[in-house]
Amino acid sequence: MGANCHFYPGSKVWAPWNLICADQVTAADGAEIYNPAPVSFGSHAILSQEAYVCGATHDYDDERFPLIAFAMHIGPYAWVCARASVAPGVNLGEGAVLGLGSVATRSLDAWGVYAGVPALKIKDRHRFLDAMDHREEPAALQTLV
Repeated sequence: MGANCHFYPGSKVWAPWNLICADQVTAADGAEIYNPAPVSFGSHAILSQEAYVCGATHDYDDERFPLIAFAMHIGPYAWVCARASVAPGVNLGEGAVLGLGSVATRSLDAWGVYAGVPALKIKDRHRFLDAMDHREEPAALQTLV
């Protein structure tokens, strides 16, 4: 867990041992991270109220219905807005925004704003980091990307 992370008391992390966070990561009340495989968050990533990151599904074509877990990454400065959901195996690029109540079923490109069900890119986000120094991600995050 990086410096200055803030997980509100009403947020949920299914497997804290599989959570990797850089600095300043925030999860609001009601945000939930289902992470049977490692899920990493870049610096300043945000999960707003009732956002859901789903790190697994089941093989519904197999009679045993086995769990299929995915390592996932939410990039630095990415924002999953209130009541939005990130499907298993989906990654968010640096600065990506997933709008209110949207569902990301495919990985989101860096600095894009996405909305809808399924989420589609609706515009580009200003790349404010181009004017700032990038912070180094911990080595553990670099191995998952």
